[in-house]
Amino acid sequence: MVPMVLPAMAIEFRGARGAAIALCSLMLLARADPALAAGCAFATLGEGRVAEVVDPRSFRLEDGREVRLAGIEPATRDTSALSAIVAGKEVMLSGQDDSPDRYGRQTAFVYLASSETAVQEQLLAQGQALVSGTVADKDCATVLTAAETAARQARRGTWAQGAAIKNAESPDDILTGIGRFMVVEGKVLSVRQAGATTYLNFGRNWTRGFAVTISRRVLPSFEAAGMAVKSLENRRIRVRGWVEAHGGPRIEALRVGQIELAGEN
Repeated sequence: MVPMVLPAMAIEFRGARGAAIALCSLMLLARADPALAAGCAFATLGEGRVAEVVDPRSFRLEDGREVRLAGIEPATRDTSALSAIVAGKEVMLSGQDDSPDRYGRQTAFVYLASSETAVQEQLLAQGQALVSGTVADKDCATVLTAAETAARQARRGTWAQGAAIKNAESPDDILTGIGRFMVVEGKVLSVRQAGATTYLNFGRNWTRGFAVTISRRVLPSFEAAGMAVKSLENRRIRVRGWVEAHGGPRIEALRVGQIELAGEN
């Protein structure tokens, strides 16, 4: 059999038609899958109806699964904001992994069946949550940060309080939040390395002032993201994380998303 040779115009038309079909398919998929539409191209992990809100960022489904909202930390202990959004509602879960954490909870991005906006975004936009800085996906991180920024600029929720962002020059104030998740802003006076740890020092008294610590094992991830730690010296930054006390207050930066230049948002 002699193979059929298509005219160049036919080949071009078939290629264009195929591209159009692919584009339409992608648009339909984005509409069907809120995670893709929002720029978080994660797999769907399941769905269910919310039976009970457990804490400000966790709830239990009717089938017994406990779900923890990814990418955020609650701004308060009040569960009313989350309850108002999800209580009794059908939800869809998406994420990179459906493995439960050590407490048996499934961490996920959560969407109401009728919405393309993640529950996380809604809480952040209301000022009822803080971005945790733990989301590695850049598109997702951008969406979450934008929601938090909008709430901060509008002074909604926790941002209505003048002390929502702690001043790095007031270490005693930060020390009152030991064991809590905080957002701290200030100018990095020096960047020093001691053993396997790099210190971003915000005070001249290194033992008493606030500092951010970065372990040698995670430095490559900062460099890969284009953040040279040494370049942060004399820059004003915003850092978020859990406050510890080692002489002065400390926050350990485990992920690039925990640090941002203060002037950018």
